[in-house]
Amino acid sequence: MSVVGVPARYDQVTDPALAASLLTARRGTAYFTRKLAELADDEFTRPSLLDGWSRAHVIAHVGYNARALTRLLEWAATGVETAMYASPEQRADEINEGATLKPIALRHLVSHSNVHLNVEWRDLPADRWQDTVRTAQGRSVPVSETAWMRTREVWIHAVDLDNGGSFYDIPADVIDRLLVDVTRSWRLRDQGLDLLLKPTDRAQHITVGTSPNVELAGAAADLARWATGRGKHGITSSIGHVPEPPRWL
Repeated sequence: MSVVGVPARYDQVTDPALAASLLTARRGTAYFTRKLAELADDEFTRPSLLDGWSRAHVIAHVGYNARALTRLLEWAATGVETAMYASPEQRADEINEGATLKPIALRHLVSHSNVHLNVEWRDLPADRWQDTVRTAQGRSVPVSETAWMRTREVWIHAVDLDNGGSFYDIPADVIDRLLVDVTRSWRLRDQGLDLLLKPTDRAQHITVGTSPNVELAGAAADLARWATGRGKHGITSSIGHVPEPPRWL
């Protein structure tokens, strides 16, 4: 319902696939927000699932990531180049300093940055969604990619808070795209991998390399968790042990 006299405002996207991607990102944001709300303030300083990061680090990162993606939307909207981060050092410093904020400040950071990003998504004209921007890794992508970039951040980092979030909570299409995304990254880096990933709950297998000599099997959610560096539970290996996954991002 809109306020009397003020027309409601909606996304200007016309591509159904992009509209669906934005919805998935927003649902992921709601999931992260719910897991964050379940944490008491005195639990922020406890370890997350990421080595060397407390939960406060994860929360700060998710908040600042929304701001960084907002800068890409502003780039597309105005045509004025605006980088996600001034430098890798700025990104790291931002997270480390953010982790020292009081819990109420971190909660506000996540809330306000989510609103800002959502407004930029909503207001970007339909003809600007294919404009090219650049990620923090230096890749040139259409600004529509921000929907997926945010999707993987919020869904995965909700699990990283280590308070009950699970890869099994992540929608199946997001799990499938994560596996495609990660394995594509491995191929592009040409890390000499020869793997066959066999999701037991999917019809298709994923090959990495020209002659796979290691087969890893498990539910797609378990394989996605392993591939993103978050544990080996639920996976069986043809060589008797599950190797460490290569770097993804």
